Amino acid sequence: MDKKYEPLFTPWKVGNLEIKNRIVLCPMGGTSLFGWMEPHHFDKDAGNFILNLAKNNVGLLIPGIAPLRNMMGNGWLYKSRRSFRKLKPFMEKVHETGAKLFVQLTAGFGRSFSVPTKMIPMLKNKFLGTLIKPIFDLSRLCASPSKLPLRWVEGAYSRVLTKKEIKKMIDTFAKTALKCKQAGVDGVEIHAVHEGYLLDQFTHEYTNKRTDEYGGSFENRYRFATDIVKAIKKACGQDYPVSLRYSVVSKTKDFNVGAIPGEKYKEIGRDMPESEKAVKYLEEAGYDMLNCDNGTYDAWYWAHPPMYMPLNCNLEDVTHIKKFTNLPVVCAGRMEPVTAAKAIASGKIDAMGVARQFLVDGEWVTKLMEDRIADIQPCICCHNGCFALSHFKGVGNNGAMADSMHMSRCALNPITMNNHKFDIVPAKKSKTVAVIGGGVGGIEVARIATLRGHKVTIYEKSDKLGGVFIAASQPSFKEKDRMLIEWYRRQIAKLPIEVKLNTEVKDLSKIKADVIVVATGAKPKKLNIKGFDKTVEAIEYLNETKPVGNKVAIIGGGLTGCEIAYDLLLKGKEPFIVEYQDDIMKVNMLSMANSSYLRDYFNLKKMPIYTNSSVIEINNDNIVIQNKDGSKKDIKVDSVISAIGYTPAPLTDKHVKVVGDALSVGNLRTVVWRAWEVAEKI
Repeated sequence: MDKKYEPLFTPWKVGNLEIKNRIVLCPMGGTSLFGWMEPHHFDKDAGNFILNLAKNNVGLLIPGIAPLRNMMGNGWLYKSRRSFRKLKPFMEKVHETGAKLFVQLTAGFGRSFSVPTKMIPMLKNKFLGTLIKPIFDLSRLCASPSKLPLRWVEGAYSRVLTKKEIKKMIDTFAKTALKCKQAGVDGVEIHAVHEGYLLDQFTHEYTNKRTDEYGGSFENRYRFATDIVKAIKKACGQDYPVSLRYSVVSKTKDFNVGAIPGEKYKEIGRDMPESEKAVKYLEEAGYDMLNCDNGTYDAWYWAHPPMYMPLNCNLEDVTHIKKFTNLPVVCAGRMEPVTAAKAIASGKIDAMGVARQFLVDGEWVTKLMEDRIADIQPCICCHNGCFALSHFKGVGNNGAMADSMHMSRCALNPITMNNHKFDIVPAKKSKTVAVIGGGVGGIEVARIATLRGHKVTIYEKSDKLGGVFIAASQPSFKEKDRMLIEWYRRQIAKLPIEVKLNTEVKDLSKIKADVIVVATGAKPKKLNIKGFDKTVEAIEYLNETKPVGNKVAIIGGGLTGCEIAYDLLLKGKEPFIVEYQDDIMKVNMLSMANSSYLRDYFNLKKMPIYTNSSVIEINNDNIVIQNKDGSKKDIKVDSVISAIGYTPAPLTDKHVKVVGDALSVGNLRTVVWRAWEVAEKI
């Protein structure tokens, strides 16, 4: 192992509990050992995922949140005897690896609960809400300290949590923690004075307007969180470790409005002076560790940073807060091992928190220890698989119900948390496979088919593998995308795959193979308007094959158009977007963590966005746009970029299989998962 990483592999303590190294699996929704939205049970898929990480040298494992009460139905976790009976032998297996494990217990979501779009009528209509209440009690799931606007539903409000409910939860935290201790769990983590969840809503003045002992003063606002740890310590003993998931600073400007890194703003949540006071208060109450980052659901991109956020984005604030507490402090948020190791060596933090990198490559810690850095498949922070909860105008959580129920799957690694649906099984008979196209879809078919025992040849018309993803990875904030391309190329080079570059296939009948897979991508759409030939196509811009001027019109407000606008703003140019629909980024599977960052950045930069509008004419120095009400507007421009989407362009006949954008234009998850499905059926 490279010496620069050695600080990550030194022991440390949480209370009296010694942990073998400084790498912490941070909790992710969907990896709960007790199931997620289903009734409480011991979840085998989550258990297998966690145990694999334990075997791959993770020091402290914290699975995803365990609701005190069933999300569906009303059963209490501590009463689920079968769950804890199965947890005990699982903990014995974890301990055999030398790892430690905390169970994270949650008080709930409050106004931050991601209400599925289809359930909004049940939230707004009392009769429908009452009808479904025995199965899915939205009133309970959204209950908050005060009557508050819901984060995911326009025009809807939470009900107020009663004092009786608060007391019941405090008691239940203690009972559940005791069950965990008796099952051999090393400690519990309380979820959370963090990310704008229910306990965090109690601590903030902007979300807590109560007049009882749980509202008003600083002490009252933090009382719920401190009462919980005191109850747990009374039930489990003072030596039983209790961690707290903690947001150092809320980074929140208003309801549904976050603060961009480096922005000067007025904090309405927890600012740094309050945080300095809070960590001392929480330590005195009995907490043993702070598992830290930043943000709320109103500034969601701090806790779930997309690729637009800086690497190690929370380190400065977490480093600062450690000066005000004696507790060990974990820092999460796009943490890089080299940076974390330096911070640990200098005493700035105690451990490195990592979450989604474990989804794409569960062996990355082992590879780090074995100096196989180049073999670590990088997380690109897309959230397409692990947090595909999309939100835009007129909807709630518009992601598929399957994505809400089965979070923490991975766009790049379909094996993760998919209940053995995508396991790589050796083929019964080895076949010759021709893959036409060397983009991500083609690469993944070739890779998985080869791992199953087939003999594969890739035909790629350009001089390199990567396809359209090469262009998509060009912006400065896509450093992980560029790393992913290199990872793919390295994996192909290590396998017995023949790659024929600069080889365009136009006639499939000339290809001799048992199976032909077409991955020839898509072609850009065109508009039948005057001057469209003057536009720069999105890929031409990204590949810098056509220059653009200073003031740039972007036709199309999907993710591609918005990322191009972001890239132009970073370069100091003056872009604006023209979008036919009533909102930008109306894209399913696009996480709100990603889209809300771009929205907030565009608002900060005061970038014009023309929704419900179409470009009807493009001239040398201006465009004409028309609103749906018929009004027209001339706008001076230097350049126009077309980002209106793509049409599948397969080279195909009835005898071939088609993957990637050649089948259906989507995102990286749809491309990769489809490629695996095809490769595993050959």
